Amino acid sequence: MNLPNRHPATLALLSFFAFDHLPPFLQAVSSPCYDLAYDLATTLPDGPELTAGLRKLLEAKDCFVRQALVAFKASQAAEATR
Repeated sequence: MNLPNRHPATLALLSFFAFDHLPPFLQAVSSPCYDLAYDLATTLPDGPELTAGLRKLLEAKDCFVRQALVAFKASQAAEATR
């Protein structure tokens, strides 16, 4: 997504919401956070609160992805014992 004339901090944070490199089951978890981050970045002006909010959303996204990995590994382990 092209966001011209945005603060470098905003652009840097938005870059961490990319999800194309993830496997599909993690893309499904990560993509809603990407959508929300870009929706907010196109709606709100640059500023310290936008940066803080994007950083916290990024932290939340990372937690969601890690939990999806935990669930996937648990599912794989359960299948291996069957």
